[in-house]
Amino acid sequence: MRYTLGCSLSYEILSDTLFIFNLEVARLKSLRIISESLVLSPDPARRTYVAPDVRNRYLGVNVPAGAFSLEYAAEVDLTVTRADPETIGETPVAELPLDILPFLLPSRFVSSDRLTPFAQAEFGDLPQGHRRVNAICNWIHDHIAYVRGASDEETTADETLLARAGVCRDFAHLGTAFCRALGIPARFVSCYAYGLVPCDFHAVFEAYLDGRWWLFDATRQANLDGLVRIGVGRDAAEIAFSTPYGAMKPTGMEIRIDRADGQAETGPRTVDAISTEEPAPHAGAA
Repeated sequence: MRYTLGCSLSYEILSDTLFIFNLEVARLKSLRIISESLVLSPDPARRTYVAPDVRNRYLGVNVPAGAFSLEYAAEVDLTVTRADPETIGETPVAELPLDILPFLLPSRFVSSDRLTPFAQAEFGDLPQGHRRVNAICNWIHDHIAYVRGASDEETTADETLLARAGVCRDFAHLGTAFCRALGIPARFVSCYAYGLVPCDFHAVFEAYLDGRWWLFDATRQANLDGLVRIGVGRDAAEIAFSTPYGAMKPTGMEIRIDRADGQAETGPRTVDAISTEEPAPHAGAA
């Protein structure tokens, strides 16, 4: 499926500020970039970095005091892998590739160690595999209210469980935490999300099952086959769309994604298991 997407950001810079942005689409084999532009005003010297394993793209700029704006636009062709969820099982921890280890452990916002007793009691006896992770998403959707302003950038997964409210970031952190508590590797994903209303940067998560990363969205607000990945990490701290070091004030933000053919999505959201990653059954095992 082909999409046009992008974002417009603006800031008032009060003193010299370093920005680290992660808002360009990831360089994946499944994500062909047809065209792309990134306009900064003013346009200071740029530093760039592409994470070798996950292909996140980072941009660093030092911005002087005054008005600053960023305009990103891209047209991409997204290819997804579909499978029957019933056929996707779990990989025993003893057989996991060693480079998966960081996604089994607790991290800043994914307090899986604190949630292990709850996760084991609630989900431990469910059929293993994609079905169990989907059941986790169903539980979060049914028991956690989607409430803007119910959390902030410091909210952890266990705090979301106690508050029973949050936004996509919190839903993704909680799903990731429940999976890790059950011995299922999971990671946080930021993306442009077709079908999300109102349009915004979206957060979902991926679980490592049967040698591949599979997408899950506990908010049930966007199409899994319309998620255009920006970055993946242990949690949101690693892939914030903007990380400033200095005094500044955000003054505007607009996110957009549309079908390139101009047609609106029709019909129900997919019930297939969806992946945008290449298989990695032996990664790190050599």
